[in-house]
Amino acid sequence: MSSGRLMLDVQGLSLVQSERDMISHPEAGGLILFGRNYQCKSQLSDLVADIREQNPGILLAVDHEGGRVQRFRHEFVRIPPMRMLAQLWVTDPEKAQQVAEDIGWLMAAELINHDIDISFAPVLDIDWSRSEIIGDRAFGQNAPQVISLASSFMAGMHDAGMAATGKHFPGHGWVAADSHLDTPCDERGFEVLCADDIKPFKTLIDQGLDAIMPAHIIYQQMDNKTAGFSDFWLKAILREKLGFTGVIFSDDLSMEGASAVGGFVERTQAALDAGCDMALVCNNPEGAEQVLTYLESYQGPSTVSINIMKHKKYTFDEQRFERVQDLILRLEA
Repeated sequence: MSSGRLMLDVQGLSLVQSERDMISHPEAGGLILFGRNYQCKSQLSDLVADIREQNPGILLAVDHEGGRVQRFRHEFVRIPPMRMLAQLWVTDPEKAQQVAEDIGWLMAAELINHDIDISFAPVLDIDWSRSEIIGDRAFGQNAPQVISLASSFMAGMHDAGMAATGKHFPGHGWVAADSHLDTPCDERGFEVLCADDIKPFKTLIDQGLDAIMPAHIIYQQMDNKTAGFSDFWLKAILREKLGFTGVIFSDDLSMEGASAVGGFVERTQAALDAGCDMALVCNNPEGAEQVLTYLESYQGPSTVSINIMKHKKYTFDEQRFERVQDLILRLEA
């Protein structure tokens, strides 16, 4: 298993030599795939095999929540947005929980069947009807609803053998600005956040949440840094107060919400020093290369082992897969 601290990406449907060189670097601990890296299942298998040949222990990830955020579509089951589960929960909570577990299982099982280790899911943000970037990605409009459905979704992921990553700590649903394009500020106080937004994270941590991704948001009453660069949020609150012992991934350090810290080296240093275990640098090969060179001499704090993020050995259950696929089609009809 690689112990590298950087998760990078690649540009196309197959690797070029410069990408093979970067992937084989000892600080390349993970690789995230995007829609541009996918054409069909056979092409994905070839790409994954090439990546594994360069770095057998690398962690392969993708954003595959469903709805708007599903990178592999052709030949994969189209996963509905989580708002569909929230709407079902209003009339039939027990059925909604079972469907959430089934969909979490299907999403994870299909990815694992193609040698992808993790999907960055579930979203634990509350839909406050303010954030377009969260919106229908959320499991509900209040903490109990999000907890109920996200817990079931995580249980399905675990049943398939995939670790779950809750995002975006301590909650992205209140701010209207998109952290891909701006640096949002949440003006609410700590007690308000604890009363609602943080509750899903705390509950799922207690249930075995494996990893967390913090938000590129400034919670201005507590810190002048975004959560992903804040040792207050990552160490004092997440590690000490909430007792989280899993992996902390930074959100993409190419996003505008990370830009105030400086260049990619400065962003990576700030994220790791604050408590992140792995930094993500996407859509900027030059930036990723700079970070790899920097990490060769990085002397920061030790990180949580990412061995737990590798999925357990799993035998694909074709009958269950077909049943859940049919269930999704009926729900969307």
